[in-house]
This record gives sequence, C-alpha cells and structure tokens, in this order.
Amino acid sequence: MSSDLAGAVWRRSSHSQNNGQCVEVAFLADGRVATRDSKDNGVGPALAFAPGKWAAFNGGIVDGEFEQR
Repeated sequence: MSSDLAGAVWRRSSHSQNNGQCVEVAFLADGRVATRDSKDNGVGPALAFAPGKWAAFNGGIVDGEFEQR
C-alpha cells in the first residue's frame, strides 16, 4: 500500500495540538481514506478504509459509539 500513498495529501484536525498525539487522514484518488499516527513522521504504518467503512466509522463518532463510559 505504501506506493498507493506516495502522492497522498495528509491532513490533521484544526483542533489538534502539536503534542504528537494526532491522527492524520488522507483522501485517496480511488475513494479510500487512509489514516496514520502523526508521531511516526510518515514512516509508520497506515490503514486504508473503503468509503462505506469510513462513513460508518464517522457515523459512530457522531452517535457517541466510541465514548468511554
């Protein structure tokens, strides 16, 4: 997958701080969405999600599915 990410444009939330605890996201040309840990400086692993899976994940965030109780 690393060759798929060669031209990726990585973004962080505007709410992120420069403390190294951020997740970066790249929207790929084929519709997938890739994520990685910012503190790996672009050399660590990345995960790529199909568009439907990414939409379901975001829906879970909005619905509070991942909040610690």
